[in-house]
Amino acid sequence: MVIDTIGSAINELLGLNTEKLSLWQMGVRAAVVYIVTLGIVRLGGNKRFLGKHAIFDVTLSIIFGATLSRAINGSAPFFPTLGAGVVLMGIHWVFATIAFHAKRFERLIKGKSIILVRDGKINRQGMRAGNITYEDLLSSLRLQAKIDDYHSVKIARLESNGDISVILQEESPQIVEFDVSEAKK
Repeated sequence: MVIDTIGSAINELLGLNTEKLSLWQMGVRAAVVYIVTLGIVRLGGNKRFLGKHAIFDVTLSIIFGATLSRAINGSAPFFPTLGAGVVLMGIHWVFATIAFHAKRFERLIKGKSIILVRDGKINRQGMRAGNITYEDLLSSLRLQAKIDDYHSVKIARLESNGDISVILQEESPQIVEFDVSEAKK
């Protein structure tokens, strides 16, 4: 009985059994697809396929473009499709605002950085978690820090947007001693 009621509510909200979707149903569908896609991509774990953008932003871009293209090519009703686009932007704005104020929510939707190298030592667990190969790491060190090996790295992280950031260890200042009296002669 309860399951039938929930099923009926879901059918009504998403318009699963209707020929023509309402503005409300298109908006709810857009919200559900956005949230599910965000979850799938976050669970997928490979941050680097996104280029230089956060999963959060790429998910919106893909779904937003796909949704609004249907309004342009006429394969979906014009105004409900625009409404779905507005809902997507609204959800994105709400999520971004919540993420700004709540660090746990930010980590949930954007992910967190993974340490790849600390104090000149490779973190194999981090490399595995980020799907980073040894060659990927060396390539990033050459491109980001202009170095050829990881021993002089203080910390290297796979950031939530897929970039690898590198901070080098500070070199100790060299002390040069000389006798001033010898220099005057």
